[in-house]
Amino acid sequence: MTVTVSPAAPDRTSPARWGAIGVLTLSTFLVVTSEMLPVGVLTPMGDGLGISSGAAGLSLTVTGLVSAVTAPVVPRLLGNLDRRIVLAAAMVVLAAANALTMVASGFGTLMLSRVVLGIGMGTVWGLASAVATRLVAPRHIALAVSFTVSGVAAASVLGVPLGTFIGNGFGWRAAFGALTAVGLVVAAGLILVLPRLRRPEGPGVDTVSVPPRPLLRPAVVTGLVVVVLLVTAHFAAYTYVRLVLEDRTELPANAIALLLLLYGVFGLVGNFAAGALAARRPVRTAALLAAGIATAITTLAVFGTAALAAGAAIALWGLAYGGLSVGAQLWMTAAAPDRVEHVTGLYVGVFTAAIAAGAFVGGLVVESAGILPLLWSAAALAAAALIAGVLGPGPESGTASGTTL
Repeated sequence: MTVTVSPAAPDRTSPARWGAIGVLTLSTFLVVTSEMLPVGVLTPMGDGLGISSGAAGLSLTVTGLVSAVTAPVVPRLLGNLDRRIVLAAAMVVLAAANALTMVASGFGTLMLSRVVLGIGMGTVWGLASAVATRLVAPRHIALAVSFTVSGVAAASVLGVPLGTFIGNGFGWRAAFGALTAVGLVVAAGLILVLPRLRRPEGPGVDTVSVPPRPLLRPAVVTGLVVVVLLVTAHFAAYTYVRLVLEDRTELPANAIALLLLLYGVFGLVGNFAAGALAARRPVRTAALLAAGIATAITTLAVFGTAALAAGAAIALWGLAYGGLSVGAQLWMTAAAPDRVEHVTGLYVGVFTAAIAAGAFVGGLVVESAGILPLLWSAAALAAAALIAGVLGPGPESGTASGTTL
């Protein structure tokens, strides 16, 4: 039976609404798993489609770029449409994209499927956190956003490895078939557990009767600059982290796999820790995360030949970057509490574009200069993000958890 509770933010958060947060978390988990799964099945996918691994890897870039365009555009087109229906429809689009990947016969079909995936991904990721803030009591907003965004981190820790396991055992097409089935189940779950959610209502929130304040206000611009610099720095270096560990520490493949698992576990810890801190002090949180990423990458550059130092750097890196999604989301919520859907879509669009830019720039630096210049360049970008976040105008402390929705 469909939940029919009021869309207004409640005074208390019922178990049913926490259940709805859980389904939103599954939705972000699924979209990022769908985006990143080609990493785990790259070689068999390329062999099956008769294309190179590099060409298959382009599927991630295509998805990221389409998502970057979709996320900020969708909130401007929704009007008074029920957000529950929009999210469910986007999950069906995501399932269709995975089904198309499953039956792809060549490069053209693969690219088409990944374009469709980018549309579904940008819509779900762009709306999920904004919807989460409307389901819970104001004091629970930061925790609800942390849970919703944790699906992004969990996709790296659990989703991609599980999909890779299915691909290894039953073929890469079976892995995408499984994602198709799960996507349809999550779409049905969104219909069943979410309340009807029309255009956000309340004083100063996305109203049609009062002209909205400009979205690109100073605190929003500062936050976007920090996101661009940090995400570009991260993906420039992390895309090639296996190569870094092989080249610098000369660790065996199993040891590297354990380090990447360590990274993922610390990433989940960082997600919830940053959510709790960013709700009260978004600027300080962003500064800590930027400093953590810069320190971790610098440690790999200076002491990366020692396995213990490399392990400590990877753990710190996971802790810091794991908190970025929720920390930046709460920064945006605090900077534009009257236009949460629009600012979230813009943030997700910039975030996904920076992912594509980081991977591209990292590849150029690795090919032209090597591993060490890549690490130093990424550390410099993270340091620049720290400076921008500290010196630029930011949202007031304590506003992220007290947003009126």
